[in-house]
Amino acid sequence: MYTWDELERSIVNCGRCMLCKKRIQAVPGKGNHSSQIMLVAEAPGKQEDLQGIPFVGPAGKVLDILLTSAGLNRKDVYITNIVKCHPPGNRDPLPEEQETCMQYLRAETTLLHPPIIVCLGRIAAQKLISPNFKISREHGMWTHRKGYWMTAVYHPSAILRDPAKLEEAKQDFQSIISKVREIEESKYPL
Repeated sequence: MYTWDELERSIVNCGRCMLCKKRIQAVPGKGNHSSQIMLVAEAPGKQEDLQGIPFVGPAGKVLDILLTSAGLNRKDVYITNIVKCHPPGNRDPLPEEQETCMQYLRAETTLLHPPIIVCLGRIAAQKLISPNFKISREHGMWTHRKGYWMTAVYHPSAILRDPAKLEEAKQDFQSIISKVREIEESKYPL
């Protein structure tokens, strides 16, 4: 079992797959270590590779808009990726790269133990919720698995490509806040 510091050092120094050869730096998760909400995307982008922080590029600005629309900010959530290094050419991470990094995501999840996991995009949803997950049809739907409430929303980069998805994504983030309230009320019934 890792501590947060041990986990971050392990990620930063990882050499378990070929992605480490082309990265500038690994990108461990960042955020509130006692958050009820864990946001999980597939992999860091170019800007994240340069800065070592998740969601600092253009997609990060969209994520900030979505968080704000739900009355949240980055201090309220924990943000991470399945794969901790930027895939060359911004390609989707390969299944073997995802599997290699899963030990880190499992450790983050164990340390945080959030009641809510939000998959940002199709790839994260297919890895964590269901291999057949269809983001355009199933975004915003909830499933309960292994003690976690899980949902998926459009990846912020998909919203950059198709701004018409922004309003749906804002509604999905409202649903996340509703789920937080539901969980809190079930802990302390009247």
